[in-house]
Amino acid sequence: MSNHYELIDDTNWQRAMHCRIFRNSVEPSFCVTFEADITNFKRKVKAQGFSFTIAMVYAICKCANEIENFRYRFLDGKIVLFDKIDTAFTYLNPETELFKVINVPMADNIKDYVELATRTAKEQKEYFTAPLGNDVFQCSPMPWVTYTHISHTNSGKKDNATPLFDWGKYYLKNDKYFMPVSVQAHHSFVDGIHIGLLVDKLQKYFDEY
Repeated sequence: MSNHYELIDDTNWQRAMHCRIFRNSVEPSFCVTFEADITNFKRKVKAQGFSFTIAMVYAICKCANEIENFRYRFLDGKIVLFDKIDTAFTYLNPETELFKVINVPMADNIKDYVELATRTAKEQKEYFTAPLGNDVFQCSPMPWVTYTHISHTNSGKKDNATPLFDWGKYYLKNDKYFMPVSVQAHHSFVDGIHIGLLVDKLQKYFDEY
């Protein structure tokens, strides 16, 4: 069952022209990679015994949920705004070195989310349980590489407006831990200013967690 959404009247919508222009682009999504200081977040997560990967899924999805532009989607050709977006993330099976896609509803706090997501990831046997819904953020950690750029496969579906979040291997610099983080979003709904807002929210969360 999907989350509640509001149908947008694009005849009287401030972003209508921008949406129309980018929706017809050959490649309507764009991706930005930035460096985040995770020193405090890493220490606190470790102290609580949480999986860093799953805690990171919660952190970035929590911050993205707080920004309206990341909750817009195309649904049956119409524009909708979801009240809440849930999560989907890749989780490696160490025996086969193949990943599973885990679907977990968003929670009100990190402890509840990490507990549910950890249990779900460990208990799920299938690699893919069902097609992903429209109301998720897709997260795909890549902890083996401190990358400076990342790209994604393209399904060719221009109305696929699901944001993609990635992060790479963190590293130590001047006694602080830094990590590359990437955000891919559909330009019909998300501009650079919204990426900047997400970056600021996420860094604030890392610093104050």
